[in-house]
Amino acid sequence: MSPKPARAAQGPRPVPIGARTAGPARRPSRATPSPRSGGTSVTTERQAWILVPLRAFLGITFVYAGLQKLADRWFFKAAAPSSLQAQLRGAVRTSPIGGLIGGVSHHAVLLGLLIAFAELAVGLGTLLGLWARVAAAGGLVLSLGFLLTVSWHSRPYYYGADVVFLFAWTPLLIGGAGRLSADAVAAARARTDLRLPPATPVTIGFESVQRLCGYYDRGRCAAQGERPCGPEGCPVLASPEPARTAEVLDRRTFVTRAGWAGWATVSALLAGGFAATAGRLIAPRRGAARPPSLAGPARAVTTAPGTTAPVPTTAGSAPAAPSTAAPVAGTRLGPAATVPVGGAASFSDPTTGDPAYVVQPSRGRFLAFDAICPHQGCTVQFTGSQFQCPCHGAVFDATNGSVLQGPAQRPLAAISIHVGPDGQLYVQ
Repeated sequence: MSPKPARAAQGPRPVPIGARTAGPARRPSRATPSPRSGGTSVTTERQAWILVPLRAFLGITFVYAGLQKLADRWFFKAAAPSSLQAQLRGAVRTSPIGGLIGGVSHHAVLLGLLIAFAELAVGLGTLLGLWARVAAAGGLVLSLGFLLTVSWHSRPYYYGADVVFLFAWTPLLIGGAGRLSADAVAAARARTDLRLPPATPVTIGFESVQRLCGYYDRGRCAAQGERPCGPEGCPVLASPEPARTAEVLDRRTFVTRAGWAGWATVSALLAGGFAATAGRLIAPRRGAARPPSLAGPARAVTTAPGTTAPVPTTAGSAPAAPSTAAPVAGTRLGPAATVPVGGAASFSDPTTGDPAYVVQPSRGRFLAFDAICPHQGCTVQFTGSQFQCPCHGAVFDATNGSVLQGPAQRPLAAISIHVGPDGQLYVQ
């Protein structure tokens, strides 16, 4: 009796195109052992669309954030309470990387431009699905930077939005753009130029592969040393493209994406320039009058202890007689008459260097508060009977500094002041 010829010597039988899935280069494709694989195909197709809503939200948000910073005429103006410089001053005191922030705060305008255009680039890349993982990595770095600076002391932590953005970037960093992406279009165009079949996975039943495969012999695979036949490591299902073809394909895809990225960069620069120009040409909305400054030269009274000087008067009151001012303990801020009744005046806290306000809720009663919002370090604004944070909407009572509206959880820091016999305000 002659021995049975080995099946491997016959060579593999032709396998239909459906059994050879054109997946990523040099990686074996997978097939399901069930002949009814329609459900798997539908599931895979749905999974490809999962990241599209997240991409749309993150992309639109970061594009808007970049354009809004460029269009805001106060963002780069150091004297404005909502400026980047004011936020950096607050972050130096509260951030775990305050020393680094203090070093770059001297170049705040350049830093602000880098942040704004980085947000614009990340948003456009995410929206288009162009260099999707690179854009996601950039968005993650920006969100981490915002978390360590302006959001670090949000209490509870979930009041800060940056921690949510930080983790929202991770699915795009891991999974890429998914459907409706420029990256996929660039790869498909490169395959078309090289006349390669589409890289669309096709799922078939593994039993069909076994019936058609020349290596299959009674549950064993002759090509793998009579190992049990299975989808993992199947030499028929694996259809790697030649190394040379894969290199050319990657190169063409890279060049196409780089060209599109160049056009996107030019578009971002034009959009940013237009937003910055429009923001400075359009008249801003009229807001509340800016409080006077105690350091203003028109109101300042230079009186040394032990000398004679007129006591400042308020509107409607008679001039007081000159008096000899005794030495007063503390640091002089300026004349008390600068602060209107029911109003406020700004000054710089001589102890910390922070911006601050002194208010006069009723005649002769003076109170002072640090103007740094305890939420995320922005400078609050005086709006009559309240202090309001222009960054995140926290509201504080102007008579005692208490929180009227979150997200701030702590009141404004009080500063001890008093009126000296010379009519000047002093910080104790």
